[in-house]
Amino acid sequence: MSVLTTPIAPLTPAIPQAAGPSCSLQRSGSLWQLGIEAQELTTAIGQLAEQLETDDDDSRAQALGELEAALLAEEGNKAALAAKADATCWVIEHLRGQAAYRQQQAKRLTELARSDAGRADALEDSLVLVLTRLQPTATRFSFPNHELSSRKSQAVEIESEALLDPEWLCVKTTFSADKTAIKAALKAGQQITGAQLISRRSWRIH
Repeated sequence: MSVLTTPIAPLTPAIPQAAGPSCSLQRSGSLWQLGIEAQELTTAIGQLAEQLETDDDDSRAQALGELEAALLAEEGNKAALAAKADATCWVIEHLRGQAAYRQQQAKRLTELARSDAGRADALEDSLVLVLTRLQPTATRFSFPNHELSSRKSQAVEIESEALLDPEWLCVKTTFSADKTAIKAALKAGQQITGAQLISRRSWRIH
């Protein structure tokens, strides 16, 4: 993720230059500097978030450790902690918005792919229909740049399973836990081997 910043000329030469993300998510004092650092916090946290996408468990653990350490470092400074937490929330919201957008795009592309495949199948069926009507015994057609070939196969078509004798049926048995009934029983104080009631707290950024 990248954060675009518009360079702002300092009011006086005495104002310090903004440090990069290598500042370990630290903040200084001036108003102008705080504005620059707010963007740098978001950038630095976004870079840590990118490391969470790796399949390397050590890299993921290191990124999480750096973020947690950066937050814990401000345990006694509520303003600095709030700034880092706020920047982290911004990155979380950005990533979730990006995920939602990509899901929408994926759905749209899936629908387009299904439509394209359907049209291709319809065209192929029409082509085969015409060619086999002209040459009913042909099993292969050659063209300047393509070849259309066929192969023979056999498949069983079941008109109705209800009409089949039991010997031609296979029985599949599946089991799934009735969580609704189990939850009610556990809340009522009943002990159920293999199940327990767990309390969770969910969080939401808004």
